[in-house]
Amino acid sequence: MADTGAHGGYRTGWLWAVAGVAFGAVLLGSAAALLGMIEYDERCMQGLVRGPGRLLRTRDQAFPPATVCVFERGEVSSLDGWPVLAALLRTALAVLVVCLLAALVAEWFAPRPGGRWVLPMSRAEKLRRTGAAFFVTGSAFLMLYAMAGWKLLAGPSSACVRGGDWRYHPPRTPEYSFFPPQATCQFASGATSRLNPDWLASLTGWAAVPALLAAVGFALAWRRRREERRTADPEPTAPTAPRSAR
Repeated sequence: MADTGAHGGYRTGWLWAVAGVAFGAVLLGSAAALLGMIEYDERCMQGLVRGPGRLLRTRDQAFPPATVCVFERGEVSSLDGWPVLAALLRTALAVLVVCLLAALVAEWFAPRPGGRWVLPMSRAEKLRRTGAAFFVTGSAFLMLYAMAGWKLLAGPSSACVRGGDWRYHPPRTPEYSFFPPQATCQFASGATSRLNPDWLASLTGWAAVPALLAAVGFALAWRRRREERRTADPEPTAPTAPRSAR
C-alpha cells in the first residue's frame, strides 16, 4: 500500500534559516575577534596595555575569542575596545543555540496536518529529513572529536608523547578522559599542561547535544515508518482447508 501522506511535520525552515544567519555572524565576528588577539599578550607584557596594578599573567578566553591580561585589581581584554562586537557575538550564539535546538526537538513530533505551523509530510519524507539532520550534526561531532581526541584514541596513556619528537624525558599522561577528550601532561620539570585547549574540549562536548537530539528524532521517525509499513502490509493468512464431505 502506498504511503498516504496523511501525516505532518512542523515547519522548521525558518528556524534553520535564522540559525544559518546566526552561525555566519558567529564565524565572521569570531574572525574579527581573533584578529584583535594577535600579539595582544605581547603588548601586555611590554607594558603597552595599561591595567589596574601589576600584570600577573595572560590567558586566552574561549568565547567571545579574546586575550585577557590579568592585573592585580582587574582584567583587560582585547575585546574591551569593541563592545558592540562582543554583544553581537553573544547574541548570535544565543540565537543559534535556541533555533538549532528548537528545530531538532520539533522533529520528535508528528502533528496532524492542518495547523498553521504544520506541513503535510509522509512518513518516508519525515525519515529522510530527520536522517539528513542526524547525518549533518553527527558528522560535525565526529569531526570535532577526531580533531581533539585522535591522540587519546591512538593511545590514552601516552597521549602527551604523540605528535612530537621526544627523545629524552618525554611527558607523562597521568590522567585523561575520553569525553570530553582531555588529558593532563606532566613534564620532567614537574610543570603540567592540558593536551587540548579547554575551549576545544568544551566545544566537542557541546557538539554532542545536537547530534543526540537529531538521533532521537531519527529513531522516532524510523519507528513510526516501520509501524506504518507493518500496518499497511499485514502478513497473509494461510487458506483454510476445505472440510471433507461425509
